[in-house]
Amino acid sequence: MEFILFIILGLIIGALICELIDSSLGMLYGTILSPVLIIVGFEPLLVVPSILFSQAVGGFSAAVFHHRLKNVDFSFKSKDPKYIIERLAKLGYRETFNRGTTKDLKVTFCITGLGVIAMIFSVLIAINIPKVALKTYIGGLVVVMGIILLSKLNLRFSWKRIIGIGILSAFNKGISGGGFGPVVTSGQIISGRTIKSSIGSTTLSKAPICIAGFLTYYFTKGISGWNLLLLLTVGSIVGAVIGPHFTAKFKSEKKLKMILGILITILGICTLIKTWL
Repeated sequence: MEFILFIILGLIIGALICELIDSSLGMLYGTILSPVLIIVGFEPLLVVPSILFSQAVGGFSAAVFHHRLKNVDFSFKSKDPKYIIERLAKLGYRETFNRGTTKDLKVTFCITGLGVIAMIFSVLIAINIPKVALKTYIGGLVVVMGIILLSKLNLRFSWKRIIGIGILSAFNKGISGGGFGPVVTSGQIISGRTIKSSIGSTTLSKAPICIAGFLTYYFTKGISGWNLLLLLTVGSIVGAVIGPHFTAKFKSEKKLKMILGILITILGICTLIKTWL
């Protein structure tokens, strides 16, 4: 009985910590939780759909708090106030915001739309891709994104880049259970969006994409057990409430960008090392 209780608490706390990190930085829920659960003995075809569902619930929950804390603005009629435009212009975002094309909800819809299709497609072909090739590809991609973040490169905002980022990251998510957040968050920042807006949009866009992946697993493979899914979901909801408050406390965009760049680069290198050693 004590051992079972230990497992239950461990799963809830593990999901809580991973969602706290994910909702505050826009990444690492599935990337951390998926390999850990597989290492301790859970089957991959149970782990991935459980992560997808719990992260969807956590994503919706965190998005509400990101909006309330003004990390991001998901209102339908939102416009960038003049003082925000002036402040961001000093950080190199003048081109993006003067054209008024970076409304948070529009970017989220853009990432989500084709991302859902990519998620379904990736789940259907996941069992046919060599795992070594897949992990090498994802690790290399994440390293490149991290290095670009650490550089001073700031591209102009482009809807084509946002669409491409959404498709690519959703494909990664459907196959491995991770790899979505690092690509979407860093990709948006590189494309000229602010860091807090990128984190908030990534958090919300994960939810429908994860639901699409979960339903694809459910109707094609079925779910072999629901206990893991429910326990992860409980922890994810609690973490989603806390994480956005950490995002709101960051005052320096440059420092947050550096933290994300270092974190993403290390994550990619660790993925490559684990794959080949």
